[in-house]
Amino acid sequence: MRIQPRQHLLELWRALAQVSYAEQTWHWGGREARNSINDAEQLLCLMTPATEIDSFKVDLPDETAHDVLSALSVLGDSVSLPRLLVRVISDYMRADTDESGTPTFGGGSYFNPLDHTREVSEAQRQLEVVESFSLSVRLSLATIGFLRVFRTVLSREDLLREVAELEAMASKRLTAAMLGLLRSFSIYVVDVNSPAGRVLIRTVNQADLPQRRVVERLQWQLRGVRAGLRDVTLGMREPVDLDNPNQLFECGWSWGVVKGSPPVETTHDVGEQPEGFAHDAPYLYFTMVALDGIRDLFSERTRLLGLLDEEQHRLARALQIRWDLAQSYYATIATFGEGRWPLEDLPWRTTDELESDYYTLLVTSIVVQALSRWSAPEAELARVGRLLADLATRARITRRPLTDDPALTLHSPGVLVPLEGSEHAGGPRLGWLLSDFSTQLLKRTLRVAELMTHPTSRAEMLDLADRVWEHLDRRRHRNGPAANLWDQPAGAYPELKPSASQPSWYHTEHVVECLVAAALVISQPPLRSSRLAEVAADLLAEADHLFDQELLMVSAEAGPAMGTALQTARTTLRRARDILPDRPGSALVLASDVLRELDRLTAARLSFQEGG
Repeated sequence: MRIQPRQHLLELWRALAQVSYAEQTWHWGGREARNSINDAEQLLCLMTPATEIDSFKVDLPDETAHDVLSALSVLGDSVSLPRLLVRVISDYMRADTDESGTPTFGGGSYFNPLDHTREVSEAQRQLEVVESFSLSVRLSLATIGFLRVFRTVLSREDLLREVAELEAMASKRLTAAMLGLLRSFSIYVVDVNSPAGRVLIRTVNQADLPQRRVVERLQWQLRGVRAGLRDVTLGMREPVDLDNPNQLFECGWSWGVVKGSPPVETTHDVGEQPEGFAHDAPYLYFTMVALDGIRDLFSERTRLLGLLDEEQHRLARALQIRWDLAQSYYATIATFGEGRWPLEDLPWRTTDELESDYYTLLVTSIVVQALSRWSAPEAELARVGRLLADLATRARITRRPLTDDPALTLHSPGVLVPLEGSEHAGGPRLGWLLSDFSTQLLKRTLRVAELMTHPTSRAEMLDLADRVWEHLDRRRHRNGPAANLWDQPAGAYPELKPSASQPSWYHTEHVVECLVAAALVISQPPLRSSRLAEVAADLLAEADHLFDQELLMVSAEAGPAMGTALQTARTTLRRARDILPDRPGSALVLASDVLRELDRLTAARLSFQEGG
């Protein structure tokens, strides 16, 4: 892999520190006005690497790496840096809490009016959105984990109180975000002959079978999902009838709290649970965002550090059920039937008849998550890999664009998703702009590469990842206040209008996710080739035998040079045997070194005998 995640992350951190902290003051905002999403993205640019990669941790001053301290020197030394993070995150938690003490999750400036002649109302800017819920889950978990470690080195009472106060705020925000995700889940039932039903049937019917047969097969394959959804009641508006054979369904997350969704009973004091306005139907983008955030609730780190209390465990179990069902649903739809998958029929079309390669990428992202749970065969991973490569070509990431190429709109301005129901808060219907195609593609490519077990297949995916990264690297700001941060699409596509000079934390945070994913791929043990292991084992067997022969022939009065050479060979053989199961290539090289040395000794002895 040509991506160098550590070097790039350190460069990014240095740039972030310089633009975010000046004159002893943390500066919020960037390209977007300050809101719960933008602020969380800015903090996650720091907290994600610091909590996901051991060599980037900053919670134990004595163990912080020197290059990390150098990159973040603007923020302070190893002792003052974590204290500053406590103060800055506390500021974020207080800013996104209303006067009654209720955490807020408004979309703010991320909302765009579909009718540009009208302005977004203040009430609409306060609408709570799934993106904010998901980011808050991730940031709250990262914060609680960071504090659990950092407080072990504190002794001052004032600092311990400050840490305890922030942990309480983070835990409260975590619970509120989980409740918001529960109330944003949607089960959308459609008649098979409705427009939405016909689109769904056309999507899955790649073999051009009779409609009734397709519906029966689809109902059968979704029987497990349907059974699970019958028990999903927490935060749901009303029971949904899923037993009608003339109806199909979708499940996933709407863009915000669903209209009519009741408050969820909880033992935690999280304040008022606000009224919902979102249309009771799943949105692909927000489903993918929710799945990414919910996954952190039952990650290994969350379990080991005990980040959830008993009530949060209850809510997490309810969310995990929805997580499982939504993944299973979309994986079934996307890979339905025999022959060509519906997912491979580009571009993907939603049931409200919107189509885009971006939607294909979203469904692919969900399928990749599902395949990672199912230990998918290499052949299925390879199909997904080919699809990702095709999307990279269609999006003009790995191919040069045509003149006035419409594919460039995927990158700038992006795909605008209408948010049905947002107009009921008083104002125009809103839209959500999706312009992170490249980072989503890289993140999923790295995940597929991580799952692959065949060296050649993984190498192909890593090569694609390198090419997508080269594209993203060209979109880095080269000068100005956002130098070494993102996003400047004109750097990759000169025909596009240059973006604002301020950093976009939306894009920069997504790049950070990609670099962390790359670091996790690199940290895995190398793939074991069975063919290489057989060759290495044969070489070791020959080396062992020749070594024993050499010991049999060597006189007890052999000189120190001969003794040193044999001792080195013995140590090398032992090392080769130890690493053979996991690193057959390295074992092969070591065995070759021993064979070369033994052959040198044999040749020297024969030469001496002939001379004698």
